[in-house]
Amino acid sequence: MAGAGIGGLSAALALARAGRRVLLLERAPKIEEVGAGLQIAPNAGRILAGLGLEEELRAVALEPAAINVRRGHDGAVLARLDLAGTRARYGAPFRVYHRGDLQQVLLQAADDEPAIEIRTGARVGDFEDCDGAVRLRVHAGEGVEEIAAAGLVGADGQRSAVRGHLLPTERDAPVYSGLTAWRALVPAESAPAALRARESNLWMLTGAHVVHYPLRGGEIVNVVVIVATPRQDDQAAVLSLDGAALARALHGRRPAPMLSALIEAGAVWRHWPLFARPPLSRWSRGAVTLLGDAAHPMVPFLAQGAAQAIEDAEALGRAFLTLGASVETAFSAYEKSRIDRASRVVRASRRQGDYFHLGGLGAVGRDLAIRALGGRGMLARNDWLYRQPRGQSAT
Repeated sequence: MAGAGIGGLSAALALARAGRRVLLLERAPKIEEVGAGLQIAPNAGRILAGLGLEEELRAVALEPAAINVRRGHDGAVLARLDLAGTRARYGAPFRVYHRGDLQQVLLQAADDEPAIEIRTGARVGDFEDCDGAVRLRVHAGEGVEEIAAAGLVGADGQRSAVRGHLLPTERDAPVYSGLTAWRALVPAESAPAALRARESNLWMLTGAHVVHYPLRGGEIVNVVVIVATPRQDDQAAVLSLDGAALARALHGRRPAPMLSALIEAGAVWRHWPLFARPPLSRWSRGAVTLLGDAAHPMVPFLAQGAAQAIEDAEALGRAFLTLGASVETAFSAYEKSRIDRASRVVRASRRQGDYFHLGGLGAVGRDLAIRALGGRGMLARNDWLYRQPRGQSAT
């Protein structure tokens, strides 16, 4: 397994539960997640609970009481999605995490699992898939080591080296989406008092939107500003701004005073250009497959990037539970069970961003439609996403 992010760790645990031994290779010298907040919807929450981690997850998670969909220029709440009944409706609650906290829960579980070995500072280079097995070259501090394995799972992110070797074409390179995310953590006491509740908020502006929610018991507020911008350098997190500068940059989009105050409260805003890759008609070949962002990178507008990687992990483990299944057969079954749904989520995520960023009469019509649907109707629109798919293991 290449990559020890949320998807890779979840997949390693799912494979170990299915009776497989896993060597998890992480190129970073230390496993620590850069970033801030992460939303885990019920479709992924059920799977994490099914890995036996519910108690540990509950200890580091925050469950928002509601999601408020707001008009960006004046803060009017167009719809309030009450989340109190989501566990009964979907089998798990909506939760938000500091990304590092969730990763540490998964890492501890993997460390405690005898069937999982984790190596850091180990980068997967090229590989050969032959005779139902894989021989890969792993680059580490002491040089290059050749490792023979029954199979290889590339869970190494959007710029996946495994995908690059599996599909060596220039046309598959990541392409800038035209959108940039600015992220910050704001101390709760610095945020406007009206925005400190244990609720998630979405603000829609012309060509931009803002999402924020509390973390770590409400001590901090995770804020993400997504804005349409000209083409950027393709290195993530290379720029930063203070809150006042970012608020000035958004001034032409007329954010509500309360929203501007929240943005100004961020001491350091870090810049992540959002990239896309062409959709794949398949992501497995022989004894090699892809998982998470390596297989189906998506813009974050349905908050499903990590969730879909976790769904991949569950499906991969389930494929190996079939008695006598070879790695190649299991990878093929895994791909078949996931590719249509993951591709649908990729498309829906991009449409959602276009919907959030409407301006003029389009925005007026959108806002009227949201008011007409109300919170209950807005939540029901995503039943297809949150309900347990056929074949998924129950918790």
